[in-house]
Amino acid sequence: MSSDVREPPVSTTARDGARTLPLPTPRGPVSEALLALLVLDPVDAPQSARDTFDEAVRSAPAVVDPDVLLTQDHDVQLALFCLYELHYRGIEDVSDDWEWDPSLLAARAVIERAFEAELRSRVEMPELPAPDRASVAEALFDLTSQDSGPGLSHFVAKKATEEQLRDLLVHRSVYQLKEADPHTWAIPRLGGAPKGALVEIQTDEYGGGDPALMHAALFAQTMRGMGLDDSYGAYVDHVDAATLASVNLMSFFGLHRRLRGAIVGHLAAFEMTSSIPNRLYGNGFRRTGHDAATTRYFDEHVEADAVHEQIAGRDLAGRLAEDDPSLLPDIVFGAAACLAVDGWAAAALLASWERGSLALRSVA
Repeated sequence: MSSDVREPPVSTTARDGARTLPLPTPRGPVSEALLALLVLDPVDAPQSARDTFDEAVRSAPAVVDPDVLLTQDHDVQLALFCLYELHYRGIEDVSDDWEWDPSLLAARAVIERAFEAELRSRVEMPELPAPDRASVAEALFDLTSQDSGPGLSHFVAKKATEEQLRDLLVHRSVYQLKEADPHTWAIPRLGGAPKGALVEIQTDEYGGGDPALMHAALFAQTMRGMGLDDSYGAYVDHVDAATLASVNLMSFFGLHRRLRGAIVGHLAAFEMTSSIPNRLYGNGFRRTGHDAATTRYFDEHVEADAVHEQIAGRDLAGRLAEDDPSLLPDIVFGAAACLAVDGWAAAALLASWERGSLALRSVA
């Protein structure tokens, strides 16, 4: 693990809503062109800088060649992550005026089309259930129970070393320090019972209004207990493409109204595959001698997500399918994509550990 990841935390800014993403280090021509553009004033930015970014996107192998996996491309995934981050906390030294810049949105759409095409071709879809609450919930529970993931949580519970536990937290921090935010995009896009169900879940995720109980704040507490920097986005430079892709998937679904069924399905699968793994993660941290304050995040999710999975399966996903059966295919696709992409990220992490190394990227 690189020395800067080993340093003890210097702040608790993960709980500071004003914190923005530190400007990442480019990973290739696409992210290099984007970050060079973003630090300019959008009013005065020369057209040549915009054109350089657009050309980098349109010529990226992961965008133009279906045989090159975009979900494994560090450069394009980082660029997409930064483009989405403009809609979240923003990026350090980057003007908020870039958020709705037409040239950025056009380039992002090019990446998103390639991203979605890859997902649609690689994610295996189960048979669709009937569009009613009971059938949809049953199908989602069946889908998630059949998930044959790489066994990351079992490895953590029984074998993970202190360094591997820190590696896990670093990778998970990219999402967990803004936990629930991507799914919240769906709230104004739903109505009636599905909206109420989503709000019920999200209220718990945000600590019922208590900032100290927000799940992101509890994860930050776990990071501090492991001697890690808990500030927002501190480790983006250190995580792999698969981790960025798992977060980008949520943002992609959440930011597009046409994919509101997919973000609902994603949340349902996310909740249905949370309770047991978090129990195992907590056991792994306890096995290595960590106290209740450090394991509180995991312990909280054991109980909370056992409830959330029922709400998400029946009252959210199931009821949405009842209200609008045309969304059923995307509900199931969102759930299947969640399992697939998160599975790829977990497999990459576990494969590194089994090789005797960590998954952290070195930063020059």
